[in-house]
Amino acid sequence: MRVDNQNTRVNLITLGCAKNVVDSEVLLGQLKANQRIVGQDATIQENDTVIVNTCGFVEHAKQESIDTILDCVELKESGFIKNLYVMGCLSERYKADLVKEIPQVDEYFGTKDIRCILKTLGANYQKELVGERLLSTPAHYAYLRISDGCDRKCSFCAIPLMRGQHISVPIEDLVREAKTLANKGVKELILIAQELTFYGIDLYGKRELPQLIDALSTVEGIEWIRLHYAYPSGFPLEVFDTMSSNPKVCHYLDIPLQHISQPIMDSMRRGGTKQKVHNLITTARERVPNLTLRTTLIVGYPGETEAEFCEMLDWVEEVKFDRLGVFTYSHEEQTHAYEQYEDTVSEQEKESRKERLMELQHDISYTLNQQKVGTKPRVLIDQKIKDGYLGRTEADSPEVDNTVFVSTQDHLEVGDFVQVEILEADAYDLTAKLITQQEN
Repeated sequence: MRVDNQNTRVNLITLGCAKNVVDSEVLLGQLKANQRIVGQDATIQENDTVIVNTCGFVEHAKQESIDTILDCVELKESGFIKNLYVMGCLSERYKADLVKEIPQVDEYFGTKDIRCILKTLGANYQKELVGERLLSTPAHYAYLRISDGCDRKCSFCAIPLMRGQHISVPIEDLVREAKTLANKGVKELILIAQELTFYGIDLYGKRELPQLIDALSTVEGIEWIRLHYAYPSGFPLEVFDTMSSNPKVCHYLDIPLQHISQPIMDSMRRGGTKQKVHNLITTARERVPNLTLRTTLIVGYPGETEAEFCEMLDWVEEVKFDRLGVFTYSHEEQTHAYEQYEDTVSEQEKESRKERLMELQHDISYTLNQQKVGTKPRVLIDQKIKDGYLGRTEADSPEVDNTVFVSTQDHLEVGDFVQVEILEADAYDLTAKLITQQEN
């Protein structure tokens, strides 16, 4: 086992989802507490120790992880970097294969091996730092992982293979972490989990997401709480009451639905019906004023016919989601779909269906954004750019949703809340003028 030199910079490259981001931030926080010099996705410098935090979710993500590892192997073999370690989902899922195929990596670690990584780097795990992280996001927002793993049995998903079973973080620990983040300047908490609405069942014997939200909203300095990755089946409807009544909760819900054709939903083992999904969407929009709904869908699932795809296309046109993302189906080893079905839809057809769906969503998004012209929303400033600033309304999550260009010569700080008037809109971005700066 190789022990790293304390004077060597540790450069951590993070790939994949927000859950990986949190893992990297926790590791970097521990390393910094051990007086290590750390970098995050920065330009790799000579003599760095490099850690690649990988994604193993779908094929293109796995390939990106492998390509990144191989790029770093070249730097290691040339003597430019000192050590190379790999962690995360790809390493958890395919460690034996990776050790055989890419032996130049000094050591591979899984998704829950932070103590082992620290030991290998000659650093000590400090329990008192639980909840402490070295943020890689801008200082005014952060992801808050409220649970890890998943007990669902979706046929296409390999997440349980990499993340294990559902484990909730106690409410008091999350409130403590939220206070730490708020003290660092965080104003927006983005709640993430593989299954957000399952929160609390393992700890408290029932779903406790509304109680968690209420507890987090008491943290001074936190102004927005955003909900990501809520499973539709068995959705706790009281969450809508919390969203509607609690002024700190964004009227925004990310709820991956994946498909709407009943035969495909059944084959996916999603545990719901088309009518139940329709009722959930209707209830959400009735109980939460001006709710922004984001979803993700899968095209090209085994056996998906043109008729079933068109059923989903017609449904999207009817429902008119505010935000929508599309994945092409990836035939993942050790999943139920991989073992039971052939990958019958060609890659060309998958891409064609994805394009058709996104073209429809482009038009829907354009029409919805045109309705925003003349409105005067509150905007959180994310970035200074030439001739103004980029920000977001509560209807937009960072990196995946709309941005608002605020044209002004006034000085604003990143992390400021301001009021603007929307002047122009296209399918995915808005242009606004500053009306007032708000106290922060």
